[in-house]
Amino acid sequence: MSSPQSSLPEATAPDRATALKELALLFLRLGTTAFGGPAAHIAMMEDEVVRRRKWLTRDEFVDLLGAANLIPGPNSTELAIHIGHRRGGWPGLVVAGVCFILPAFLIVGAIGWAYSRFGSLPRVDALLYGVKAVIIAVVLQALWGLLRNVVKTRLAAAVGVVSVTAAFLGVHELLLLLLAGLAVLLWRAGERSRRRPPGPPLAQDPVPARAATREAPPASPGGSGSTTAAVLPLWPVVPVTGALATAVPFSLSGLFLFFVKVGSVLYGSGYVLLAFLRSDLVERYGWLTEAQLLDAVAVGQVTPGPVFTTATFIGYVLGGASGAVLATVGIFLPAFIFVALSGPLVPRLRRSWVAGAFLDGVNVASLALMAVVTWQLGRAALVDAWTVGLAAVSAVLLIRFRVNSAWLVLGGGAVGMLLAR
Repeated sequence: MSSPQSSLPEATAPDRATALKELALLFLRLGTTAFGGPAAHIAMMEDEVVRRRKWLTRDEFVDLLGAANLIPGPNSTELAIHIGHRRGGWPGLVVAGVCFILPAFLIVGAIGWAYSRFGSLPRVDALLYGVKAVIIAVVLQALWGLLRNVVKTRLAAAVGVVSVTAAFLGVHELLLLLLAGLAVLLWRAGERSRRRPPGPPLAQDPVPARAATREAPPASPGGSGSTTAAVLPLWPVVPVTGALATAVPFSLSGLFLFFVKVGSVLYGSGYVLLAFLRSDLVERYGWLTEAQLLDAVAVGQVTPGPVFTTATFIGYVLGGASGAVLATVGIFLPAFIFVALSGPLVPRLRRSWVAGAFLDGVNVASLALMAVVTWQLGRAALVDAWTVGLAAVSAVLLIRFRVNSAWLVLGGGAVGMLLAR
């Protein structure tokens, strides 16, 4: 009997309605409590779906993370959509993604309303003071578990060290992922050529040891069933800016299409998003001022859930409730489409030694990027003895007593508010 983690779920394993309810409740809660950006979101998802619920193995989770990193858009949201697809099929894909986005949309929309009416942002410094310290412990715990599962060979360790160094030197994330995947692929190809005995060529390459431990899922409906997996779709990063720097009249349709374009081509961190928004909305279109843009990015950073809900705030400021809805749908819609196209291919990648080797390299580089982000978060979050102590206590509660990370985040926020008095 196949495990539910090894293939896309059927209606009876588990019951589809139960699976969708579980997905909705989990991602509504994560969307409400997942502060700290993509690295923190990924850590909290790993805690829930791997350690606690055992919906996925760590290998499967890392494969989905690597696949999410290869497509443009918000990585943690795409990971949530991948998990939903794996757990609940096509309905699960929609439920997990929408439920992860919805709390942040409502929170940021309310802030956008208050900002439009009163002209200022609420102060959340004290709340984030405690939350950020807890997030460091949550991310480190997840990162350690994932690294132990992925970095098992000298080759993986070497690729990881080089990837961390390259990330610190500013190498673009997509280039780093592709180079790491190619490095592992070329190394494995060399090993196979050295091991292959002389004689007539083999009819079919043997499956590597790591891939053999995974149960191959059935081919997707309508697929050929070939063991050669299709390559994940990669979209080039095309510039959003145009040559003409002239004010453009605002329209809701223009707002929607702009955010569809951003969601379709954007790789990288919130700083890359800031550059995209500034070049078009401030300089080219003249829809926002510099101050409004910085306030929008700040809202996306300090609220729970996806950072891309920056678009919700901008949409409300520019077009009220309708603008908030259209901007949010526009920036997240490509993520659903990309995952729908690439998600069914991820399990099949392990049936091809070429695609499997490439994905192994991508997985190592993905965790290297997560480690670099964690270092940067730690420098910003652990600023005094209180925050260091809070992070240490959180780590003990998380590792020794397995306290749910959502409760730790809420507790950290409460401690931060008390210390600020």
